[in-house]
Amino acid sequence: MALAHEVFFPAATRIFEEGETADRFWVIRSGAVALHVQVPGRGRTVVETVGAGDLLGWSWLCPPRQWHLGAESREPVRAWEFDAAQVLGLCTEQPALGLSLVTAVAATIGDRLRATRVRLLDLYGPQGARGGGTAP
Repeated sequence: MALAHEVFFPAATRIFEEGETADRFWVIRSGAVALHVQVPGRGRTVVETVGAGDLLGWSWLCPPRQWHLGAESREPVRAWEFDAAQVLGLCTEQPALGLSLVTAVAATIGDRLRATRVRLLDLYGPQGARGGGTAP
């Protein structure tokens, strides 16, 4: 937490865009943030909403360190912001901390990938793609 500083995003603030450099991340203290993917011909499609206690941003950990999704505050957000380079440096100095952090971020990545898959199947997949509909 010594590397964190508090930030505030008013409602409807673009926090980051898909494809931009990912050089920081946040732990949300209050509020909600919509995560979206750019769908060709359809624009931004929300795939998940994250809130208090959630990690916002994991792309800083994986080269090429570019955001895989975009993010916009749905309501006012208070968060702790971390500089990725500083955190990565601390993880190098303290491998046990690095392993714990990578494990936690990997869990978040898995959750986000599952949520994105489910949301995109709901929106664009054939009826019954998740087993909830009837086959033609």
